[in-house]
Amino acid sequence: MGFMDKLFGSSKEYPPLDKDDPAAQKLDAMRQPVEKLISEINDPLEVVPGQETAFFFIGKPPKKFGVAWVGKDGKVVNFKSLVEEKGLSMISLEKLSDRLKAVYIEHQEEPRFSTTIKDKQIVVTPSETLQGDIKKVIDETIS
Repeated sequence: MGFMDKLFGSSKEYPPLDKDDPAAQKLDAMRQPVEKLISEINDPLEVVPGQETAFFFIGKPPKKFGVAWVGKDGKVVNFKSLVEEKGLSMISLEKLSDRLKAVYIEHQEEPRFSTTIKDKQIVVTPSETLQGDIKKVIDETIS
């Protein structure tokens, strides 16, 4: 979030995520790799926490964004690592990005909250259906 966004209020305000909320507990269970990922990213972040994976939209979805996720093993995966490890082509990445954009738009009305991790304000979308749809799209692309 840039200075101008703050100045002109173009970013949305969300209610704080209760620390006893299941989404907060899921993030806390993956605290170390989540904090590591957050510390490496300067762009706005939105996280969709799940039981085994936390998915991060990086940037300004649905327009311009990237995606990364942290698994229960603590491994961080992003588009770059998919190219390196799975040999995904740029066309496959583009299709994946388009499908993730469609999933994000489909779930834009889901309740969102805010939390602070590593001194960074993060948007949290504690939606199991969104999390499941993201996982399905990624699994279908990399399998």
